[in-house]
Amino acid sequence: MKKSNLIAALCVAILSGCSKPVVEVKAVAAAPPSEPGIVRIDPSSPKLQLIHTQTVSEADVPTNEVVSPGKVEANQNRVSQVVLPVAGRVVSVEVHIGDLVQQGQPLFSVESPDVEAATANYLQALASVSQARAALTKSQADYERTKDLFEHNAIAKKEMLSNESLVKQNEAQVDQGQALVQQSKRRLELLGVKPGEFNQKVIVRAPIAGKVMELSVVPGEFRNDLSAPLMKIADLSTVWVTADVPETQIRFIEKGELVDLELSAYPGERFRGRVAQVADMVDPASRTVKVRAEMPNKSGKLKPEMFGQIREVQSLRKAVVIPSAAAVLDDASSYVWKLVKPGVYQRTTVELATIQGGRYAVLKGLNSGDTIVVDGALLLKGMER
Repeated sequence: MKKSNLIAALCVAILSGCSKPVVEVKAVAAAPPSEPGIVRIDPSSPKLQLIHTQTVSEADVPTNEVVSPGKVEANQNRVSQVVLPVAGRVVSVEVHIGDLVQQGQPLFSVESPDVEAATANYLQALASVSQARAALTKSQADYERTKDLFEHNAIAKKEMLSNESLVKQNEAQVDQGQALVQQSKRRLELLGVKPGEFNQKVIVRAPIAGKVMELSVVPGEFRNDLSAPLMKIADLSTVWVTADVPETQIRFIEKGELVDLELSAYPGERFRGRVAQVADMVDPASRTVKVRAEMPNKSGKLKPEMFGQIREVQSLRKAVVIPSAAAVLDDASSYVWKLVKPGVYQRTTVELATIQGGRYAVLKGLNSGDTIVVDGALLLKGMER
């Protein structure tokens, strides 16, 4: 081998031993930038279990409201004050305060000397009619006899005319006696006793169905004041709700319009009725006008003297309704979290109006069918970047 070739081979070997291996460098992808108003939660994150959603829908909400304190009262058109029909001694009382009674149900019984007198008058009237009829029969026979004699010129006409007048008098006596019989019989029937029988008790019955609200009589008492109420029965299937509406708002209220009632006894529950009367005068001291609404009360929840608020609804319109827990109220705006896809939530600004029952009407920002977070909105707020 030539010397020059040997030197070249040694240089190649030295250079090969001193060189370093080439390292391939790969570019690392940068994390995607976060989107404002978007919160993503990994499907495996336990936080996802704390988020609950609901699909919203439309409901009727009021466009204008008048809110005033209200009080429940008994419907005075369905309240009966029970009094004695006759003076007498109360023998028995069949009901107690708070009892529900049906129309016609016995309430108490009374022994009365007036009933005995009315029975005696009835029997006397019957006897008078019998006597008048007997007299009429005799006078008619006398008249027929004298008429026949007069036709045969056996007596003077004056005698026949006298008997004819007597017949008419006896007929009047019969009619008068029958009227007295009917009058005395009707009185006994109104008292609920059988005509012609003595020793009967007067049974006082419920004039309406309802609840016994007051009771002021016990067995054994003798009562002769026929104007003093012994019992008060109220039909609470409908009640009145009265409110004093400020003079400045009375223009919004008209008879027949809808009224919503919220009571302290039933938070979040709504009762609906209609305006039955708007007073014709303004209270000069409070500058308010009394408004009365009538409300159905089949459940019996509305009890007299309960207090609450009435909301006179002037008109209704359709709007998306959400629970109050779904809304996040900031100083600048209000918003909800709308579900974009599983695990992805978008902050959505909304315009809200408060309605009763712990709910909001969404005036702008949501459509019926959108799915929003109803539990966990504050958790998403804390996760927002």
